[in-house]
Amino acid sequence: MSLYAGKRQALEEAFIERDDAIPRGKPRSVSRDALRRLRANKAAMTAIVIFALIVIAAIVGPHLVPYDFETPDWSAFTAPPSIESGHYFGTDQNGRDLLARTLYGTRVSLLVALIATTVSVVVGVLYGAIAGFAGGRVDSAMMRFVDVMYALPYILFVILLMVMFGRNVFLLFAAIGLLEWLTMARIVRGQTLSLKEKEFVEAARAGGVSNFAIILRHIVPNLVGPVVIYATLTIPEIVVTESFLSYLGFGVQEPLTSLGTLISEGAAALGAADWLLLFPGGVLIVMLLALAFIGDGLRDAFDPKDR
Repeated sequence: MSLYAGKRQALEEAFIERDDAIPRGKPRSVSRDALRRLRANKAAMTAIVIFALIVIAAIVGPHLVPYDFETPDWSAFTAPPSIESGHYFGTDQNGRDLLARTLYGTRVSLLVALIATTVSVVVGVLYGAIAGFAGGRVDSAMMRFVDVMYALPYILFVILLMVMFGRNVFLLFAAIGLLEWLTMARIVRGQTLSLKEKEFVEAARAGGVSNFAIILRHIVPNLVGPVVIYATLTIPEIVVTESFLSYLGFGVQEPLTSLGTLISEGAAALGAADWLLLFPGGVLIVMLLALAFIGDGLRDAFDPKDR
């Protein structure tokens, strides 16, 4: 008995030593693993830094430049970029500083894109998740409504909104977000059709969890990857839409400005004053490339199997 007891004590001590050797850090989670993979992606982190600098410049920059975005310099009309004059990006046809207008226009474009994208994501995710989870006739009826909305020209809704609510820029682009949700709803619906057959959803049903709670707690959190990717693609699409509407006279109007408006004005002066298109267009291209790299990095972070 003493030999048996000695062997048993030795085994218990060995197990205690192995248990003490196991690191007891914070438990791993999907978001923590995704953040770790994102930090390891140098291209995505560089793009995040560049995009953050653009956002900071758009917020703080207009207060630091010596000229206002709407006040003309009567001694410099369509002046080229110059360090001596203080017009580092030059001036437009009305003598307004292009650097100040570019910074302010970037702010307006980002704010408009943020409003429209937020509305698009919220409506599209909820609509697509409910349609995919319900299935059957409910799914068919909801998606036929999406098809009908696709067939209608959005410019008609823009004109109707302007007649009903007047020229309110941010309300206008919130309404554009209500039209941009259609593609998001289709993407989310397709992902939901596959997710609702997973074991964790069946376990939640067996546990008596309501359908709406399953959608919010189990379906939507597992859609972060596709939703984030499409959201990064929606932002430049909104900027392009804003440019088109501003060109037609339905978007941002004077004295406000945006990147789309500046690019439209610069395109008309191409050849005579190339800087009017070069600088706003360059900012837009850098911003779109940064968003593309951020989207790729987030996709790899949240779903590394797709790499």
